Amino acid sequence: MQSKSNSRLHVAIIMDGNGRWATQRGLPRVAGHRAGVAAVRRVVEHAPPLGIRVLTLYAFSSDNWARPASEVQSIFWIIRAFLRLECERLRQQGARLEVIGRRDRIPAPLLREIERTESATAAGRSLHLRIAIDYSAQMSIAAAVATAAAQPPREQLISPDHMRAFIAHALTADSGNVDLLIRTGGEQRLSDFLLWETAYAELVFTHRMWPDFDESDLASALGDFNHRERRFGAIPAAPVQSESSNTDSAQ
Repeated sequence: MQSKSNSRLHVAIIMDGNGRWATQRGLPRVAGHRAGVAAVRRVVEHAPPLGIRVLTLYAFSSDNWARPASEVQSIFWIIRAFLRLECERLRQQGARLEVIGRRDRIPAPLLREIERTESATAAGRSLHLRIAIDYSAQMSIAAAVATAAAQPPREQLISPDHMRAFIAHALTADSGNVDLLIRTGGEQRLSDFLLWETAYAELVFTHRMWPDFDESDLASALGDFNHRERRFGAIPAAPVQSESSNTDSAQ
């Protein structure tokens, strides 16, 4: 069994259930997105003490453009407000922000706030906080393949091993593979999130809606993770026999 040292633990979270949380309370869906910001703040604050060094949060998928324009606009406004209000707190906590996903479709005011926060927190070392906005794992893999195809010498492209190594480096060199993926809201699917990076991740699905998710839920998910055996294709580890059992078997 591979050691679960938390010195570089990468946790990814699909923050699902904001809209349903609001609907259950007779509130507009945007109220759920606003409430979800508090959950982000809680998780970011408690991640480093729990041994998490890389935290990737799924904020807005490329498929989310299909939602009503008013909701999309509200989500972007909330993300922008979060970055503006939390930038100094992130810097003081030693968190380094990175936004992953497409940037060509992000509204200019949000893009400026993203770039400002990334610059202000660039020296952070306690937590690498990645927020996925306008993100698609399939498109990320396709982009890595396209980049590889443009690299000389082209004859290397006939080697699947070369292509795999190139894609792995493009997608994981700065963050590593995902160790634990958590999805809130009760759904049990990946929804085009970090498909390459989660190839061997442990998965935890919870019915807790994202606005209600707190540090105890995060600690519980990590406790579940720490009790799992990650074999990466190998056979289960042989149980360690005690000295007394060895003596008994010899008699």
